[in-house]
Amino acid sequence: MSVSEIVQLAQPGARRIYAFLIAALIALILWRPGFALEIAQFVVLGMVHVAPLVIPGVLLAAWITASGAGDHVAAVFHGRPAQTIVAATVVGALLPVCGVTVLPLMAGLLAAGVPLAPVMAFWLSSPITGPAMLSATAATLGWEFALGKTLAAIGLGLLGGGVTALMANRDWAMSPLRANRIVGALGGRCGEEAADFDPRVWREPARRARFVREVWSITRLILLVLTPAFAAEFLLNAWLEPNAVAAYVGRDSAFAVPLAVFVGGPAYIDGYAALPLTRALLEAGMSSGAAMAFLVSGGVVSIWGAMAIFPVLKPKPFLLYLGLAAAGSMISGWVFGALYGA
Repeated sequence: MSVSEIVQLAQPGARRIYAFLIAALIALILWRPGFALEIAQFVVLGMVHVAPLVIPGVLLAAWITASGAGDHVAAVFHGRPAQTIVAATVVGALLPVCGVTVLPLMAGLLAAGVPLAPVMAFWLSSPITGPAMLSATAATLGWEFALGKTLAAIGLGLLGGGVTALMANRDWAMSPLRANRIVGALGGRCGEEAADFDPRVWREPARRARFVREVWSITRLILLVLTPAFAAEFLLNAWLEPNAVAAYVGRDSAFAVPLAVFVGGPAYIDGYAALPLTRALLEAGMSSGAAMAFLVSGGVVSIWGAMAIFPVLKPKPFLLYLGLAAAGSMISGWVFGALYGA
């Protein structure tokens, strides 16, 4: 399932979001036109600032889909456990497989009998980063956070895959999927429109059209989530008292990282939207370790991600997923904080 297909399926929800944003903007303009102009200027400047790094990531993500590379990565899940876990982790952390969601692919692989361990490794590492997310993180928070987040994704995948492999002989690990119509609907092959890999996407009209469609779909998605996120960052900076969060998730709080995971993670909405919000929280006193824990945990234990996974996995593998995600996020935060100014 490509980004464009996902966006088409989500059209009714997207239209409601656009309608809400437009209504809120009109109300703000009527209420305080000067303040609305300041917010608009901040949003535009934020977009201009991140564009040089986000655009290459968007183009790479679209190329991977149009070239057929993303439709053939499932082969890395077959082989020896250690090798497949490493391969699945690297692919999940570095490639935008099947656009912005891996749920159809994961359900299909599990239904086809692929072991839970490499699937868990991929499932934990893939939501955290990717080319577009890497470039957006670097543009918003700096390369330390971008590279740290990528390494955290790899570490979380290896941790999750390794721990799951130790439980491979349990009944629930050998048969982790629920038996329901949701799983049946998601069990198809991710790349049903798969084609042979060809990096020269410009040579065939179908590939060119798919590339353009993916670029537009990803760009629209990023604009949709970044616009309100930059506006929220402006409001946070305008209304939040200096060092207001320092007592809870600041450098001097021993509970900063766990709080960022257990409070911030579930409240997290979108990876792109979280970046400017995290920057605002850092400026308000959040520690770098807590910020990294928030970013990592949000991708894998947000309420939206959990709601998507719960109907697919049985309770025990679902709880294992959440436990590994929370533990790995805290470890990532503590390590990053220790290395980058706790």
